[in-house]
Amino acid sequence: MKLEDVLLNRSENKCELCKSENSLTIYEVPPSSNKSEDDCIIVCETCKAQIEKRAELNSSHWNCLTESMWSEVPGVQVVSWRMLNRLRNESWAADNLDMMYLDDERLAWAKATGDHDNDGSVDLHKDANGNILQNGDTVVLTKSLDVKGSTLNAKMGTVVKNIRVVEDNTEQIEGKIEGQLIVILTKYVRKQN
Repeated sequence: MKLEDVLLNRSENKCELCKSENSLTIYEVPPSSNKSEDDCIIVCETCKAQIEKRAELNSSHWNCLTESMWSEVPGVQVVSWRMLNRLRNESWAADNLDMMYLDDERLAWAKATGDHDNDGSVDLHKDANGNILQNGDTVVLTKSLDVKGSTLNAKMGTVVKNIRVVEDNTEQIEGKIEGQLIVILTKYVRKQN
């Protein structure tokens, strides 16, 4: 039987964290050396996006950890511990962390990524109005900008289509203006709907 079938059978076709039945996918709990049923869990898209910090952390969604932290599945235990740590400023999460027990091996696995040291905040690319920017979005410049190393002046109101977010810097996006690819600061753009 292939891994996905084993995991779906184990989870009864539900997210192993929140019990949702929508958009289920395999999540390989990092750092994983082999893609085994102990290293992987079935999660919904909402859980996965928040685990991977592609969406804002919604603490009310994670109340499900009160139940899932008691799972026998090693991967579910590790992810539950990490998410409870990211939410540790919430009293219910702190209480659950106090009750949760991981053996030394699983605790080392849970701490291996360092994700538990982070708070619940997520660094996302946001425009001047706080709207989340993603690859392929269209933005409008809110300020005239001189492009360094060029005679190009990008005027306020210029539309930049099909932007790309700079992965390691949430304050920057890339876009083409007059055929030239430039880096633009997110604080000088607003997302066009």
